[in-house]
Amino acid sequence: MDQAATTTDPEVQAFAEDGAILLRGAFAEWVEKLRAGIETLMAHPGPNERSYTPKDGSARFFQDLCNWQRIPEFRAFVEQGPGAAIARRLMGSQGARFFHDHVLVKEPGTSLVTPWHQDSPYYCVEAEQSVSFWIPLDPVGRDVTLECVAGSHLWTKALKPKRFDGTDLYEGDDREDMPDIDAERARHRILGWEMQPGDAVAFHYRTMHGAPANTSPQRRRRVFSARWVGDDAVFRDRGGRGSPPMRHLRLADGAPLEGPDFPRFT
Repeated sequence: MDQAATTTDPEVQAFAEDGAILLRGAFAEWVEKLRAGIETLMAHPGPNERSYTPKDGSARFFQDLCNWQRIPEFRAFVEQGPGAAIARRLMGSQGARFFHDHVLVKEPGTSLVTPWHQDSPYYCVEAEQSVSFWIPLDPVGRDVTLECVAGSHLWTKALKPKRFDGTDLYEGDDREDMPDIDAERARHRILGWEMQPGDAVAFHYRTMHGAPANTSPQRRRRVFSARWVGDDAVFRDRGGRGSPPMRHLRLADGAPLEGPDFPRFT
């Protein structure tokens, strides 16, 4: 069955209005393959690994990006999985272009919190048509799940991106700082779900999101994120900064996002 056909009109409408939706079981058939790929990746990290070890001595937060071309299970997911079809449907685009993969593993007991942020200011791409799939490979309780601020992708403000240590990503950036969502949660509609392996949160690159520490003493929180863009995507030169840096690209600022790093599926 065409996977796009399983994405309902109400889901498409909710994605457009809220900027984040839950897709139950969308990638259930890929859980074991992605788990195997993550184990390979953690044994042999790539050049973009960005793991964090808390100063309090708690467990690490493993991250690595842009490995789909060298991890066979990830390549199979990109080329054969349902992501492209679902992305096209949600974005309303003729084609879906793969942007990059991102693995996030919060080991049991890590104190590290993923702060509230938007992805778009970090990326070397500009696209109104965009979607990330946050796919847990372990059961995720509501207390440790990804949270999204409903409708924040429609905010007109350009907010200042920061590194996760709190410093400014770009020198001389005079844009407004990210609001303190945790201090004003009652003012927002916060989306978050208890999830099973193979479920996915689909969210727009401008959607404000964050995630708490993994306080479970035993359970890992392995996540595979797959990021897609649509027909309107162009390269945005961030001077090699951001995430992922992709310093090897030779595209002109504003040029269509094309090339072997970004395969397109129709």
